[in-house]
Amino acid sequence: MAVRLKDIAQDLGVSVMTVSKALRNHSDISEATRRRVLQRARQLGYQPNWIARSLVSRRTYMVGLVIPDLMHSFFAEVAKGAAARLEPAGYHILILNSEEDPRTEERQIAALLARNVDGLMIATTQRNGAAPLFRTLKAHKARYVLIDRLPAGSEAHYVGCEDERIGELATEHLIEQGCRRIAHLRGPDIPTGLGRYRGYRRALARHRLPASPRYVVRAQHNDAAGYEAMQRLLRLATPPDGVFCYNDPVAAGAIRAILEAGLRVPDDIAVIGCGNVHYSDLLRVPLSTVDQNSFLIGQRAAELLLEIMASKRVLKPRQIIIPPRLVVRQSSLRVTASPARPDPRVAAAAGSSPRVV
Repeated sequence: MAVRLKDIAQDLGVSVMTVSKALRNHSDISEATRRRVLQRARQLGYQPNWIARSLVSRRTYMVGLVIPDLMHSFFAEVAKGAAARLEPAGYHILILNSEEDPRTEERQIAALLARNVDGLMIATTQRNGAAPLFRTLKAHKARYVLIDRLPAGSEAHYVGCEDERIGELATEHLIEQGCRRIAHLRGPDIPTGLGRYRGYRRALARHRLPASPRYVVRAQHNDAAGYEAMQRLLRLATPPDGVFCYNDPVAAGAIRAILEAGLRVPDDIAVIGCGNVHYSDLLRVPLSTVDQNSFLIGQRAAELLLEIMASKRVLKPRQIIIPPRLVVRQSSLRVTASPARPDPRVAAAAGSSPRVV
């Protein structure tokens, strides 16, 4: 016989309404009660009747997650973090891959809206908040959270890192390790790429180091582009002695180009990436990186979306900023370097708690 809400309620000595609200992650149920209900539901093998539940609640219990690159482990970790919060609350996740293409993203979100998903989490490829996509979302009164990328002018719920801090943190580390000719392999002209570039320039200016245009090369977001961009830097009369890469795949490509040129990492050129993807410590030269805590981004985004979906009113847009963390490995660690004095504002970014704006 199928387990009913009534069975769970009787076992725990609470009302059926309490069990129902706990399973839906309702805001007026305490965390302790919610955990008790979820644990007992798992023990009894409770399975919701989705058709009946949808008819009664007018919800589909489906959430769309739109990401730009299924192959990037950063977004895989985001998805895992989101699932850790959404699935116990009874939601299923539909994951779509936009391939870093704004038009593909628009079509995918239109398809999800046509299927009446209850909410959306979007790592958007749009360049600014005036893009047609956001007008579409507003017209549909869609409940959504932006993750990782916050386009300029957006008035939306958001969970992610402060990308300028990432750029500062990585560049400051290279300066501390004695690098003085620091290059940047830039990402695409989206909020993450632009923010990290600004942070890179800000750190150089703080230490009165030159920000030469010839040391800034577009590398987009994959290892092949990082390899080609690094080859361009190596052809300069005076190559850099340190490189901050947009993300870890770009950094992996850069390291391959440096080693193939017969140079040493980090002795000749120190390298640091961003993302702390799973293979970063398994490369030929373990990669220093800035950890964005992708799993936590997914968790916090899911929690925020659950709150938005449970609310009967439109909530004021909220931004949850996850602090980045420097992870130092062999690719940038110069034991004999004479470290520069770190900037306390950048150092603080690595140890603070998430903040809500």
